[in-house]
Amino acid sequence: MFLESGWRPKEDPDRGPPRMSARDERTLMWFIVVMALLLLVAPIGGGTIVGAFFR
Repeated sequence: MFLESGWRPKEDPDRGPPRMSARDERTLMWFIVVMALLLLVAPIGGGTIVGAFFR
């Protein structure tokens, strides 16, 4: 509540840039692959469903 005139907060230690673990990299790669496949397959599936309703 009250601040002394010479007080300063402690400085955070330099931790460097954040790094991903091998497991995180593998999970991210699988996520990207699945999303890319869905990007290709989903419009075909959506077109099939729409085509079935309007035949």
